Amino acid sequence: MIASVDGTVRSIGQEGVVIEVGGVGLRLQCTPRTTASLRLGSSATLSTTLVVREDSLTLYGFVDDDERSIFETLQGVSGVGPRLALGLLAALAPDAIRRAVATGDEAALMSVSGVGRKGAARLILELKDKLAGPTGEDYAVVADGAGWRAQLQAALIALGWTAREAAAGISAVADTAEASIATGSTPEVGALLRQALRAMARA
Repeated sequence: MIASVDGTVRSIGQEGVVIEVGGVGLRLQCTPRTTASLRLGSSATLSTTLVVREDSLTLYGFVDDDERSIFETLQGVSGVGPRLALGLLAALAPDAIRRAVATGDEAALMSVSGVGRKGAARLILELKDKLAGPTGEDYAVVADGAGWRAQLQAALIALGWTAREAAAGISAVADTAEASIATGSTPEVGALLRQALRAMARA
């Protein structure tokens, strides 16, 4: 198993990020929080997990071991694969997932595209004995200036939306993001993602 990678960031895009390690470019699928921590040409160290399927080998990268641990634990729930696990982490911080499970907050889990009431109940039932309680280290995924657009697009595409659908979702929340920037604040991508998903569901 590939537990981590340490190298130079060569690209950041819709298809994931590429980190060059020993002359080899490794493509990783990442959460928006992880993507936000990377800069082109800079060195990066990511915790990773390799998902093996009959027709593919996919490497997933995380900003820390906590994100990776939650990602792997989520996949232990029946019906949850890598894409949905990544989608949950795109919309909710690890501590937010712990809190939702600990308090039985189905609504928080249902804010993620692909998770219905039955799915939320199953997540709570199957995870309540596998996840520790919240650590008090919840985070907000943020971006400086226009960077929120790239992070939001990456999150929507990770959830299975097309680039065109993602663009519509970004347009739906642009006023909210720009208003935040105008007041000197940084847009919270997690909140923008939930707002975009609600708007896209109504469309």
